[in-house]
Amino acid sequence: MNVLDFTKKFPNEASCKEHFKEMRIKHGVVCKNCGSKEQHWLAPKWQFECKECHFRTTLKSGTIMQSSHISYRVWFLTILFMTTTKKGISACEMQRQLGHNRYQTVWKLMHKIRGLMGQRDDLYNLCGTLEFDEGHFETEIPIKKRKKLKRGKGSERQKNVAVVAESTPLEDLEKGTKSNQCRYFKMKALETQDSSSVNSLFEELIEKDSVVFSDMATHYNGIENFVDVHIIEKSSKKTTTETLKWVHIAISNAKRNFLGVYHKINGKYLQSYLNEFVYKLNRRFCKDLFQRVLIAAIFPYWYKSA
Repeated sequence: MNVLDFTKKFPNEASCKEHFKEMRIKHGVVCKNCGSKEQHWLAPKWQFECKECHFRTTLKSGTIMQSSHISYRVWFLTILFMTTTKKGISACEMQRQLGHNRYQTVWKLMHKIRGLMGQRDDLYNLCGTLEFDEGHFETEIPIKKRKKLKRGKGSERQKNVAVVAESTPLEDLEKGTKSNQCRYFKMKALETQDSSSVNSLFEELIEKDSVVFSDMATHYNGIENFVDVHIIEKSSKKTTTETLKWVHIAISNAKRNFLGVYHKINGKYLQSYLNEFVYKLNRRFCKDLFQRVLIAAIFPYWYKSA
């Protein structure tokens, strides 16, 4: 959905609210009191009432908008700008577009949506032929910690990010050529550069019957305990451009994206920005990403269709 389509479909607050109500009715509302899915709509109260126990549920209850005083249209517009911009949008620019008075409110709103995107991607594990490597992202140091910090790899200015790409090698037997197709990605900021952080990542987010390609980093030695096959190759130009091609493309694109849009990112919130980047990357062929995020916003924890 682009901006012109949005303004036609949602010209005011009432249209956004009505659409949100229709989506909740379509996908079902679960009673918090008894767990029943049989609800009827109380139009004068703008609430759902359980047919079993008569417990009432507000329109925002159980969604990402719960306890929020921000209008439906501001929520809708924020999701629209975050999903229609390929490279992302800063909170400062979002504040100008929304005409909102408080930067902090807009910033928190965007991070709520990014957190939702991360939760959605965490519902699915990667499997098959995987590429794995780490990227080193430069982050901003809080003013209180800006002392004489060492620079380069492993410094406090660098944040290690584990990147996994679900790639499928294809070979044309007649022409003798090989090509790769990449499906989904995972990008997780690591607190430490050791085997425990990497192992926990593979235990939680990677299927056991996967085949993993990586370089010869010493803290990758335990990966074989969590996958079917772990193939190690020495780092070289060929490894970067062939074996770990998609991982390095994702890392370079993310770095360029963050530098161009946000300039500097506090290491504390790096994962939040990675959530948005990976969510949109995994759904790069989706025609209506706005609607998918809106569905996920209605069911932020358990609904798996988005």
